[in-house]
Amino acid sequence: MTMEYLDSVLADFSGYIAADELYDGPFCVLSIVDNHAFKRLIYEVLDHNPAHEDMTNFFRRFRTELDQRSLTLRGVTTDGSPLYPEPLARIFPDADHQVCEFHVLKEINREILKAVTKARRELKRKLPMLNRGRPSSSSAKKAAAQKKKQEKRIADLFEHRYLFVQHSLSLKDKQTFLHITRGLPNLRDLRSVMEQVYHLFDRRCRTETALEKLAVLRRRIERFKTLRQTLKKLFTSNIEKALTFLDDSQLPSTSNAVERGYRRHRKMQKSVYRVRTQDHIRQRVAIDMQRGEQSQGRLRTITTLHNDRMGMLCCR
Repeated sequence: MTMEYLDSVLADFSGYIAADELYDGPFCVLSIVDNHAFKRLIYEVLDHNPAHEDMTNFFRRFRTELDQRSLTLRGVTTDGSPLYPEPLARIFPDADHQVCEFHVLKEINREILKAVTKARRELKRKLPMLNRGRPSSSSAKKAAAQKKKQEKRIADLFEHRYLFVQHSLSLKDKQTFLHITRGLPNLRDLRSVMEQVYHLFDRRCRTETALEKLAVLRRRIERFKTLRQTLKKLFTSNIEKALTFLDDSQLPSTSNAVERGYRRHRKMQKSVYRVRTQDHIRQRVAIDMQRGEQSQGRLRTITTLHNDRMGMLCCR
């Protein structure tokens, strides 16, 4: 990290960052990325799992760089890890803390799909037991037909399980959903709750309105024992912090800016290097930052070559 690099990336600092940690064997990479410009600002490679003290020192180091340039941090987006709230409240007390919407919805969707799996297993346990061989009596034929029908229903629930968590359903999807959930009101309630959860993150309303909707939804869920156990993630504080972005149109709701850099890092793990040491990881992160710094020049070069090639084709 050089002063020239920090001066260049902080010259057009948006005031909003995304912070996250990446575990690489016994090491951990901490990163802060500009959540508008998608530029990595600072990073640190630890040889142990981070604790609150490590995160506090990391954010204090970033605060020092901002103070030297008279810059202000207005918003931070992180995942739901408990590592961030306390250090951020201590170092950046005036900055809004947004929990990544994608991570919150991912956890809720996982619980919904687990409930659908449990319902499929319950239906499978209720399948009638048949004797071996082709059924001969009328009652055996009726039981075989009923079993085949139930097996088809179970298969349909597995094939169309995505309908329970899909953001919006077309008319055909709604018809399919009603068909596969006939006689299963608990599963229909899950879809109804999921639609209300998606409505919480509508940019057209404010955080206060979304919190009121969340309180109504929680009271509805508390009336049902099964729903309360399945959707316990809706009663955590993370979902309330995930609605912070509704009051600030410039605050990104997800931490995709830092996640995309980690996706490139995971790709390098598979195709570039195998031996992972603390120095090698630092070098790889530095190379990725250099790549990001040169992205504008590469884009201009590609555009120029493309235009020249198109001009040559037109001349022919």
